[in-house]
Amino acid sequence: MPMNEPVHVISPASAALNTRIAFLVELARRLHKYGTSAPRLEMAISGVAQRLGLIAEVWSSPTAIIISFADQGQGEEGLAQVTQVVRLLPGDVNLERLCRADDIADQVIDGQLDLREGFHQLRALDLPDTRRDQANVIISYGLSAACIAALFLHSSWVDMVVAGVIGLLIGGITILASTRPRLSVASDAISALVATMITIVVSAWIVPLAIKSVILSSLIILIPGMSLTTAVREISSQHLVSGMARMGGAMSTLLKLGFGTLAASEVCNALGIHARDFVLPPLPSWTDYPALLIAAVAFAILFRAARRDWPVVILAVVVGYFTTRWGGEIAGRLPAAPFGVFLGGLVLSALANLYARFAHRPGAVIREPGILLLVPGSVGFRSVSYLLERSTKLGMDTGLLLITLLIALAAGLMFGELLVAPRRSL
Repeated sequence: MPMNEPVHVISPASAALNTRIAFLVELARRLHKYGTSAPRLEMAISGVAQRLGLIAEVWSSPTAIIISFADQGQGEEGLAQVTQVVRLLPGDVNLERLCRADDIADQVIDGQLDLREGFHQLRALDLPDTRRDQANVIISYGLSAACIAALFLHSSWVDMVVAGVIGLLIGGITILASTRPRLSVASDAISALVATMITIVVSAWIVPLAIKSVILSSLIILIPGMSLTTAVREISSQHLVSGMARMGGAMSTLLKLGFGTLAASEVCNALGIHARDFVLPPLPSWTDYPALLIAAVAFAILFRAARRDWPVVILAVVVGYFTTRWGGEIAGRLPAAPFGVFLGGLVLSALANLYARFAHRPGAVIREPGILLLVPGSVGFRSVSYLLERSTKLGMDTGLLLITLLIALAAGLMFGELLVAPRRSL
């Protein structure tokens, strides 16, 4: 461009009111769909609206968004001119599309992109998964299940392989359920039933297995530890409706998984199939390191991270795991001790804010996959399983541990934000 040619900067605040509102509603829809929590979504939309010359009052929940818009030119006495109600299904984390939506919003705010073009680019993000994407997700389920069996449950080679194979089957069920609403409602219970029956049959007829370890490992991705953690974070930040709704959804998932496991056990008992619950020699300790690396790659695939973000995601998972383990050793307890979980959450939250500040990308790239090994979803699953088996004392004790770990993780994430103040909403 010649030096003497004037640069025409697009002013998004001067666009038509309907155009600005349409862009903001579509942006909110995308952020919700790609797994953004209520506090961060509300903060992001309010901030973008202010840059577009609007005042937005945002209310977000796991299944709906309500936004009221008013023009800044009306002053303090202005009333909302438009209110939009958007009904949505609970979102899943998709880091690549989340980063792309954040980039589009930045370009619109900076005047580098027209509002209408930004709106169409946001709409273009809503593409169905290709067969390759679906295959990658299925593989990530299998790898995650096998690696969790090795990392946390210290199972045998046989347990790890069986858990990985069942994880692949559950990944296939999840992909099928994503396009079939009636199957989606029962997919968690079906997955738990399938996992339990396969584990019992293999243990009874082929090779003895550590039954509970294999079932827990194969179901680990379905266990809503992330949802429980997000719910506690939302409740602690006074987003009570969203937090309680998310907590209810997570507990519903735990109940369905527990019921599926219990139903499969009863069916096998009725058919006379009895598992040989036998602990084989555990994996050697050196397998923790390749298992952690493979798990990190699986999480990068699971969270749909862009290839350029894979090194960051892998580093976040590794840092989170070793920080939590080190904190547990300091406390003289298990790696999942509350202090270890608190320390891991603190470090990852601070790192996520630093990354967002200097890389100008959402801190979710570090925060979401990094805390996946910290969230106490497996503890919640054990608690529900014990209660369904009428082991009330064990169920209540495990439930208390779940609450303790959730509070420790939520506190670590909040203290991390105090240590390094966030400069980006996501």
